[in-house]
Amino acid sequence: MDYETVSAPEFGASLRGIGLNLLVRDVLAHVEGLGTLFGMRAFQASRDFAILQYGRQVFQLHADATYATHPLLNLLPENPPRGAGMQIHLFDTDPDDAAQRAGTVGFTVLQPPTDKPHGLRECFLLCPDGYAWVPSRPL
Repeated sequence: MDYETVSAPEFGASLRGIGLNLLVRDVLAHVEGLGTLFGMRAFQASRDFAILQYGRQVFQLHADATYATHPLLNLLPENPPRGAGMQIHLFDTDPDDAAQRAGTVGFTVLQPPTDKPHGLRECFLLCPDGYAWVPSRPL
């Protein structure tokens, strides 16, 4: 599938399994940050929407304005962090490299790279919308 040209109905009909859709204040800033830190590829990136690819996984970013009639919009806090409690693990990303570059795209290092007892080296990076991105690699 060509994610750059696929129509919304065709893309929606193709989705299977578990999907991830993040509501963010600035789609293009997130596209830049996720590309810089985690090597994600973005498709159809605009102020309102983007398809992102990490390895073989795809997910979506939507701007607040696209949720005008969505039931979640009224539940968003007016002050950050918005994604509190959400952890997005990226098992194929070097945590040391990502943590070193986090500040260049407005992410905050919540926990520096650490060897964990569950066999991974990981760190916790908080994006401007409050989602915890967790780059990880096996020890």
